[in-house]
Amino acid sequence: MRQYSPDLTPPWKKPQPVPEVPAEPGLVVEEPGTGFCGAVIRCEAGTVTLEDRFGKHRVFPMEPRGFLLEGKVVTLVRPSPGAPARPTRTASGSVAVPGARARVARAGRIYVEGRHDAELVEKVWGDDLRIEGVVVEYLEGVDDLPSIVDSFAPGPDARLGVLVDHLVPGSKEWHIAQSVTSDHALVVGHPYIDIWEAVKPSSLGIEAWPRIPRGQDWKTGVCRALGWPQNTGAAWQRILSGVHSYKDLEPELLGRVEELIDFVTAP
Repeated sequence: MRQYSPDLTPPWKKPQPVPEVPAEPGLVVEEPGTGFCGAVIRCEAGTVTLEDRFGKHRVFPMEPRGFLLEGKVVTLVRPSPGAPARPTRTASGSVAVPGARARVARAGRIYVEGRHDAELVEKVWGDDLRIEGVVVEYLEGVDDLPSIVDSFAPGPDARLGVLVDHLVPGSKEWHIAQSVTSDHALVVGHPYIDIWEAVKPSSLGIEAWPRIPRGQDWKTGVCRALGWPQNTGAAWQRILSGVHSYKDLEPELLGRVEELIDFVTAP
């Protein structure tokens, strides 16, 4: 007599097997039910903790076929002891690509107002920008913006992104930004008087950024109020040394820089 399998489910109706992937720290996955995307920071009995790029944590059960990895369904499993670590993330929160070479520079550019702004963007987003082939240029002052846009002549294959300090409605910076009307140029900004304020006070061991009365030089006033030597160059190096990743920056700056990178690199 022939032997038949007790499972009479037609082959085409059976769920296809999916890869089992160790939930190693740094692995970036998406939980499709909620759309939450983040990197693995902890794996415990039956659960995995993910952290998104804004530092928010969510705990999910490690169910079969429960996650998406690069858009494909996978099953997360506990990593074996002593397994080699996956690549860590860059300072911006992106997954690091060890050994990746810098891409040939795009025609598009990102301009940032001020040297301190440029140094901060390089420290946090430098790895990402090199992989994407995006060059960051220094904009000495927002007053020069209209002439820079005219000379750059942005187009579909050469987009221009600009990051401006203190871009709030009604300000001088806001009026100048409004004069840029090219569809291939994007001017965004943060609300802070200076890029210093975009660094979280807790990352520098201070309670808050001091309020400086109008008419005083803001940076000098900050140094005086915090009891720092009144040397703004040295103060900036102190601030920059307290920045290790995107977690040390305020969301109002993070979102604007990510927006510029997406704009310049869009197909």
